[in-house]
Amino acid sequence: MEEEKIIMLMDDGSEIEFTILEKTTLGGIDYILVTDAPDDEDGECYVMRDVSEAGDEEAVYESVDDETELNAVFKIFEEMLKDEIDIER
Repeated sequence: MEEEKIIMLMDDGSEIEFTILEKTTLGGIDYILVTDAPDDEDGECYVMRDVSEAGDEEAVYESVDDETELNAVFKIFEEMLKDEIDIER
């Protein structure tokens, strides 16, 4: 997958740049796995759910906090990326 970056606007008004590691859809919901780590460095990964409404000009994402949902989606991302990067929980 070609490297894709997104800028997320945080609740406090600050912006954070994330690199999208992978995308998937589960149960009709789009998810992305992102990291804030610079290229080739260790960092944190986050699973985000697309909560955009039809007609939104930009995608709207929120962190997946539900443990069951997070585990299901994370397992898919682990399988998709098993030969590319080392993901630890």
